[in-house]
Amino acid sequence: MVRDFEQYSAWRTSVAGALQTYRDWVAGADLADRACAQRMEQCLRRLADDKLSVAFVAEFSRGKSELINAIFFADYGQRMLPSAAGRTTMCPTELLYDPAWPPSIRLLPIETRARNLSTSDYRDEPSAWTSLPLNLEAGEDMHEALKQVSLTKRVAPEQAALYGLYDADDADAALALGEDGLVEISLWRHAIINFPHPLLKQGLVILDTPGLNAIGTEPELTLNLIPNAHAVLFILAADTGVTRSDIDVWRTHIGAGAGRLVVLNKIDSMWDELRGDAEVTLEIERQQADAALMLGLATRQVFPVSAQKALVAKITGDAALLEKSRLPALEAALFNELIPAKKAIIRKQLAGDLEAIGAAQQALLAARHRAIVEQLHELKSLRGKNQSVVAHMMRRIDAEKKEFDDSLFTLQGTRSVFTRLSTALYTSLGMDIVRDDIDRVRAEMARSRFSAGLRDAVRQYFERIKHNLEVSAGKTDEISDMMLTMYRKFSSEHGLSVALPMPFSLERYQNEIDEIEAVYHKQFGTATLLTTSRVVLMEKFFDSIASRVKHCFKEANSDAEAWLRVIMAPLEAQIRQHKDQLKHRLASVQRIHDATDSLEQKIEAFDASLEELEAHKERLARLAGEVQAAIDAGPVGAEAQAA
Repeated sequence: MVRDFEQYSAWRTSVAGALQTYRDWVAGADLADRACAQRMEQCLRRLADDKLSVAFVAEFSRGKSELINAIFFADYGQRMLPSAAGRTTMCPTELLYDPAWPPSIRLLPIETRARNLSTSDYRDEPSAWTSLPLNLEAGEDMHEALKQVSLTKRVAPEQAALYGLYDADDADAALALGEDGLVEISLWRHAIINFPHPLLKQGLVILDTPGLNAIGTEPELTLNLIPNAHAVLFILAADTGVTRSDIDVWRTHIGAGAGRLVVLNKIDSMWDELRGDAEVTLEIERQQADAALMLGLATRQVFPVSAQKALVAKITGDAALLEKSRLPALEAALFNELIPAKKAIIRKQLAGDLEAIGAAQQALLAARHRAIVEQLHELKSLRGKNQSVVAHMMRRIDAEKKEFDDSLFTLQGTRSVFTRLSTALYTSLGMDIVRDDIDRVRAEMARSRFSAGLRDAVRQYFERIKHNLEVSAGKTDEISDMMLTMYRKFSSEHGLSVALPMPFSLERYQNEIDEIEAVYHKQFGTATLLTTSRVVLMEKFFDSIASRVKHCFKEANSDAEAWLRVIMAPLEAQIRQHKDQLKHRLASVQRIHDATDSLEQKIEAFDASLEELEAHKERLARLAGEVQAAIDAGPVGAEAQAA
């Protein structure tokens, strides 16, 4: 696994290095307008910030934490995450590495559930978290610190209900009450473990979830962390089989698809010295087939393992026990799917960006080539001509320059329309509108404690959000159409070979809102009655919905602003280049007219410029080829084995 991740990381580093070389040379050759420069920076940021997230989801006591220990932390010679009978992970726990933070465990108090903020909102509030250092030199100290994720406290039912963690109307509510009349809840709402593990340093993010009931009560899991995970391991127990709650969570929150694996854990409970290995194998295969049938999967998509025995085997170096635990087959499947799939996504994103960058640079090179050829033709036509012919050419170039300058006044008028349309875009896309709409829904929800009123408020909220995005998309299309017309007009009037403006679409954000709404409807759409606790839970879900929508619109605003800043960049670059060429043409002919320069010397200089430009073309093609070769390079990990 470490090798596979290191190879994937080396691939990203290689691509980034080739792209940086390409970018630096292009900038030095003045072949990158602002739009190209922005796209190249986006590519480099995407490579630098690339993460691979794996979520472990199961009912409690299925062995999630033990499986994480076995797959990722066996090299430390002990259990890193708490793992024992019963519930051990009480809050969603992320394991990652951020060099900006020291090794530590950051803990978000459960009391934050009482506020109208999601876990994502608190990520930007360091003061809201309790931070405990991790002593990497003392395994026992570190293990003790990580036990925080299993801590609980007892609170009054009213307080638990305020957090959406207790429902007095639930038929099983009495079971949650202790003899003291209190309810046991997690001490923490969320934990982030910052740990310099080799895989985490390569960009892996591991999500350990509490029991399945937490998926329904912690909106962050339902709306953000699990859906956005590149791989989800859904863990069952061989000694219990597939339960009704397992099926509900599989269908509602996970489902079959790319990167979704099912693990049938604790097969060691079926090992029996009184039965032969063949009989035990048949029993495991029967459980495997039954689980696959219940979840609507092929048998090969369910992986029987013993996480506990695999951990012991790795720590003690027992190769036979490791093989018997069947963990290597799961590890191979996980990384065979995860890394190539993520690599394919990055390749596809880079391909689109590099195609647009290459087209813009080819347009600039073509314009320069045409300008030099035209000037050479003009100069060669002056051979053997008298001063009056040279003077006539000066007047013609000067007239062409004035005509071009006049057309720039028309461009200024288009700029005014562009500014007006750009400003109008934010009447439907601006963050103020998003915040005001969220406040409006919260006020409507506070006024109505009935299920119909709450659902109507959220339904109308989604309708307004989608309408605003639709209106915004119409405005960006209007801007695009206007700019496309202007580009083509300038190109035809002045013979410019202009790369078309950078395209822009809000479809990605429209799809994201649709996905958020679909998750909400799965959670609340079929319920005919909301109990008091469900009302609180629905409000908590809306807090997470609002946070996701704000993040979505914030990214849409950022993308739109970046697009508006550079949409005219290709045309502006060509205009600037064309103006410079006209000025140089006039100056060259003027000097020839004044007999300060030799005509043949000028022709030789332009011939040299043409040769230099051809060298630039070759160099650009070679660098672009090196970037493409780095992108296409492989194989890594599973790809190497497949080959």
